[in-house]
Amino acid sequence: MKLSKLAWHNLWRRKRRTLITGFSIGFGVMLAVTFTGTGDYSYTKMIDSSVRMGFGHVTVEPQDYNQTPALDKRIKQTTELREQLLNLPGVDDAIVRIVGQAMFASASKTIGGMFMAIDPAQESTEYNLMLGSIIEGELLLAEAKHSVVVGSGVAKKLNLRIGKKLVYTTTDINGEIISEIARVTGIFETGVTEVDSAMVLLPINNVRKTLSYGQDDATLVSVLIHDQRDSIKMREKIEALIGNSGREVLSWHQTQSEIASVINMDRSGNYISQVLIGVLIAAGILNTMLMSVLERNREFGIMMAVGMSPFTLFRLVMIESFWLALIGLAMGIIITTPWYLYLFNVGIDLSGAVGDDYSAGGVLIDPIFKIRLFKESVIAILTGVFSLAMISGLYPAWRAVRILPVESLKTL
Repeated sequence: MKLSKLAWHNLWRRKRRTLITGFSIGFGVMLAVTFTGTGDYSYTKMIDSSVRMGFGHVTVEPQDYNQTPALDKRIKQTTELREQLLNLPGVDDAIVRIVGQAMFASASKTIGGMFMAIDPAQESTEYNLMLGSIIEGELLLAEAKHSVVVGSGVAKKLNLRIGKKLVYTTTDINGEIISEIARVTGIFETGVTEVDSAMVLLPINNVRKTLSYGQDDATLVSVLIHDQRDSIKMREKIEALIGNSGREVLSWHQTQSEIASVINMDRSGNYISQVLIGVLIAAGILNTMLMSVLERNREFGIMMAVGMSPFTLFRLVMIESFWLALIGLAMGIIITTPWYLYLFNVGIDLSGAVGDDYSAGGVLIDPIFKIRLFKESVIAILTGVFSLAMISGLYPAWRAVRILPVESLKTL
């Protein structure tokens, strides 16, 4: 206890230096929170936006469908599977869908694209980005068997309006080329060019008949979970649930590899920034502690001359590092809290610089700069800064115990 009080007293001999170092630690905490919080917020938004395009956080699909998608690959008994998935803790929804490639034709033009066959009774605007982006017309209705909702880009290319006919051509389960006519009931615009210019939505029961599927067949079941960080764990749970049944369970990392690559690249840059911040924090602490030790050579020599052991002196300097770390963390919390609350609740509008339709990896990016921190990120930042402070104190403490009492007393 006495050693702790002595260390505290020693720090405040040079108040200005201690406060400057504490502020530098606090500023480093603010930067770490900003970089980490940006990642926690933007990655979650990107992932959640991406999974709403059809595949979910976790996808159950036919074996090898992800590598070579084809409409002759399908899973059966999807109603029973969906009920099993909905009973798993952490699952918000499980949606049965058919996804495939097709040719779309109007009276004026033909283009290639993708279709997603959905059950309107299962879908919601919360988990389907296209349905949540209707700008004209209405959603698919269960009784409207031959209805279709098209992207704004598709509508523009094919000169389609509400009520116009669209012919889609694809291959059925036997590899035969089949065509079907549908009438446009809605147009959506997500803001993602790749989606708006190539995707259409169809009613699943009508597509099943067209493709010669069974009444319970589909190409995939999209699983939506509460927290995207649990995707890998949920994939493992679902694998254990369905066993080896000719069905494959993939997380969003595998079904949406492009967005996963974008996030990994950005996260690597974020880590480099965090390391640089850590180096700056460590350099500031090391400089303060080393200057403090060098200024007290004679004092330390006298302490050891009157009986203080080198180990006790080492502890004294390390306790000073401990107090300095706590001061820095306290100042960091004071500095960072209002900044974090502002960015969390309000954010900074960057639409003037990047526009309202900026996207990466085929996912629309929110132009409002916001941050959020997961609990583990808070623990990592506080633990990391504290550890850096203690590590930075090791060398000054070692220098202190290397002082020879006789040599230091000669300078008196």
